[in-house]
Amino acid sequence: MPGTLRNDTYNDPAAVELAQVPSTTYDRSISPVHASDTSVHAPGHENPEDDTVPERHHRASKFRLRSIIGSLLITTILSALEGTIVSTALPTVVSALGGGELYFWAANGYFLASTAVQPLYAQLADVFGRRWPTIAAVSLFVFGSGISGGAISMHMLIGGRVIQGIGGGGISVLVNLIVCDLVPLRQRGKYFALIYGATTISSGLAPFLSGVIVTNASWRWIFYLNLPIGGLALLLLFTFLQVRAEKQGTMERLKRIDFLGHFVFVCSVTSILIALTYAGSVHPWSSWRTILPLVLGFTGLGAYLVYEGLEIPVQPSMPLRIFANRTSGAVFGLGFLHSLLTIWTIYFLPVYFQSVKQSTPQQAGIQFLPTSLVLMPFAAVSGKLLERFGFYRILHGIGLAGMTAGFGVFTLLTASSSTAQWALIQFLQAAGAGLLISTMLPAVQAPLPDEDTGVVTGAFTFCRSFGVAWAVTVPATLFNNRFGQLAYQIQDVSVRAQLSGGKAYEHATEAFVGSLQGQTQTEVVSVYTDSLKFVWQVAIGISAVAFLLVFFEKHYELRESLNTKFGVDDKHKEEAP
Repeated sequence: MPGTLRNDTYNDPAAVELAQVPSTTYDRSISPVHASDTSVHAPGHENPEDDTVPERHHRASKFRLRSIIGSLLITTILSALEGTIVSTALPTVVSALGGGELYFWAANGYFLASTAVQPLYAQLADVFGRRWPTIAAVSLFVFGSGISGGAISMHMLIGGRVIQGIGGGGISVLVNLIVCDLVPLRQRGKYFALIYGATTISSGLAPFLSGVIVTNASWRWIFYLNLPIGGLALLLLFTFLQVRAEKQGTMERLKRIDFLGHFVFVCSVTSILIALTYAGSVHPWSSWRTILPLVLGFTGLGAYLVYEGLEIPVQPSMPLRIFANRTSGAVFGLGFLHSLLTIWTIYFLPVYFQSVKQSTPQQAGIQFLPTSLVLMPFAAVSGKLLERFGFYRILHGIGLAGMTAGFGVFTLLTASSSTAQWALIQFLQAAGAGLLISTMLPAVQAPLPDEDTGVVTGAFTFCRSFGVAWAVTVPATLFNNRFGQLAYQIQDVSVRAQLSGGKAYEHATEAFVGSLQGQTQTEVVSVYTDSLKFVWQVAIGISAVAFLLVFFEKHYELRESLNTKFGVDDKHKEEAP
């Protein structure tokens, strides 16, 4: 694909005519670009913004921009850590608070609440502006952290985790939205590299950090540490996040919110996530307790999409036009699969280190560092390449090819793999995943007009979070089933019984494997190795499907002007130096 000229106008500090005049009336008509990727555009301008009317718009100063991005990065890291940090500390928490039968919800209550509310936050940000929903989300997160840290019962801890999740879901959406309001589409990749790179690395390091905190202090500090850091982020946001919002009365704003759609969506997603929480561990996949909530959840999602497609609400929370062109549709799918495979790796590489290499959780965290350290640089590189050349299809293709090959190399990992081997083997998959992190959301937004930025960002964030929901349950089920098929190789009947019936994943620890002796340990390690090999083989197939989606993408010129009605508040405008 040919290169595109960089927009020197945007790089000129004197350039201020960058934003379109927003309409306060929501237009539910579907423009040609919404319908398909075969829309006709003027030569060299495959953009849906050709009819926009510019107004004078001031960009934030570098200091203010960095202050806002820095505060957003802090909240992103805190939110990402809380998604997985509890897992390592759960045995200690259950011992302190009791309620062992509820331990699932201490870990999953956060994620369920976070995922279910994301489209709601996207619409609230469109209706009320970005500033106050963001401050509210961070405040809820900090408040939930305080409740969780001070919990005197498991029920209180779960309540705190749910409140944290409601705030964390808003953080996930609003951070992306604010970046979209501050920088043009073509330049967003380098900022998304910071945000998504920090999210992925934080999720990977969270169990290790949890182990360190629990070992050296109280488990309560897992939550209490969020209070001063979250407070600092709130102070920065309150000071620097001065952005515009439409001037409307409260009743006019409330009429635009899709209350029924959000209700159906939250109930449906909650039903699916509850099923996934218990599937394969508490209840078999074939149990009605798993099947019924899945059927109800997906039926509800189908009804929700029909309701949105009929455009019954004044302002649909997820209008189907955002899925109607093949480029956005394909990249929504990529977001789901990329998130699925990334978390798949984050959870199952440590299983290899702990069960096959017999490393402690802390050692496994260190051994996972090659993946964590490679992701961010390659995300940054892809963001800069996107800004320089405007190509996203090539980056997606190269990244997914690398991920697919990386999973193939994972199948070679054994108990005898040297340190150099398992460290280098992580490079290919992590580099491929990093290339996609910062380039998917701009690709989704490219064919669509700026008025859809809120709903598109909310939908994309949900797709990524929904991928995470399947990223532990599915591979754990595959792993346990394959282990059950190979368990006959373990001669010790009592050990085989301990690991059968879906118990192999929860016993994949250095403490258990290291307690075995001689031939029994060798046999168990061998079965763990072969079971993991099967998990990586399935990942190869999923990654290959994601690679095929790239061929459905079409190249669009990435907009270099900043067209938003939520930019820097004129009362607080600052010229870039």
